Amino acid sequence: MDLDLTVPVGELTRRLVDMPSVSGGEAALADAVEKALAAIDGLRVDRDGDAVVARTFLGRPSRILLAGHLDTVPLADNLPARVVDGRLYGCGTSDMKAGVAIALRLAATLPITDAGALRHDVTWICYDNEEVTADRNGLRRLAARHRDWLDADLAILMEPTSGEVEAGCQGTLRTVVTLPGTRAHSARSWLGDNAIHKAAGVLGRLAGYRARIVTLDGCTYREGLSAVRIDGGVAGNVIPDLCRVTVNFRFAPDRTPEEAFAHVRGVFDGYDLELTDLAAGAPPGLAAPAAAAFVAATGRVPVAKYGWTDVARFAELGIPALNYGPGDPNLAHTRDEYVELAAIDEGERLLRRYLTV
Repeated sequence: MDLDLTVPVGELTRRLVDMPSVSGGEAALADAVEKALAAIDGLRVDRDGDAVVARTFLGRPSRILLAGHLDTVPLADNLPARVVDGRLYGCGTSDMKAGVAIALRLAATLPITDAGALRHDVTWICYDNEEVTADRNGLRRLAARHRDWLDADLAILMEPTSGEVEAGCQGTLRTVVTLPGTRAHSARSWLGDNAIHKAAGVLGRLAGYRARIVTLDGCTYREGLSAVRIDGGVAGNVIPDLCRVTVNFRFAPDRTPEEAFAHVRGVFDGYDLELTDLAAGAPPGLAAPAAAAFVAATGRVPVAKYGWTDVARFAELGIPALNYGPGDPNLAHTRDEYVELAAIDEGERLLRRYLTV
């Protein structure tokens, strides 16, 4: 399928949305993106799996990277896209095909062949499998196989932020608290040791937990420690001999992953913990000159990113990174997901102003 990147950005968003690309099924969209970018003079285009990378080489003193994932969560009877009262509805509109559309339209319409017209060299990355497990993430794969493709002075991840600049991101870990017991017939419950009842101690510690609030580079991060799952029980007439409580810790980026897990172990001292997932956060990175210039161009006051995003991957590589996109993060993954068309237009105008002289 041919993809015209020069159509108005709202229309380009609609066309991207109408190309289903649930995680693992991005190939057709990646093919169209690669073909469209390869037709643009002045771009070098590379591909790894269903991740497409395009770069200018104008010899500018700095490089800005615009990144967005092509995949979406599974459909919820919300395609094809439709426009109602200035809003574009459909799967992936907010998270994050509107941001991808902005980046792609800029690739097609910026004066790339005129070195004097751009403030920076620019890299575009459209990647796969962001909405699934980390081992499948296309950006992670690129960092492992083609580290030089990601070189930049600033990475702007086009995640939905409602047009705000969201700096850094929280780290996240999940741990399973295992509670053993003794199985017995529920008619003779005193002969057993109810593992589910022991969860009360774990939940009590969580209920009494006071989250730490940290301000970094003027951005306030609030931590959170929460039970997100309880597994236990054998049958309706059996005292359970095992219960597991899954706990999620969202931590400020001033903690290392090791410090975060040590903190959780301290909260649950005396319990058996199994670490099942751990990802570092990303510091705000606002002191980097390119980041400061972008913030100034937006006229926004940066705020902390609540949640984990791929800015953490850039931070791990020593690349300052910010989240900025037109979608509303509260609408991501919902059946009635939408994006304001005016917000897409504004995002394109702002980035064009930032990138050009």
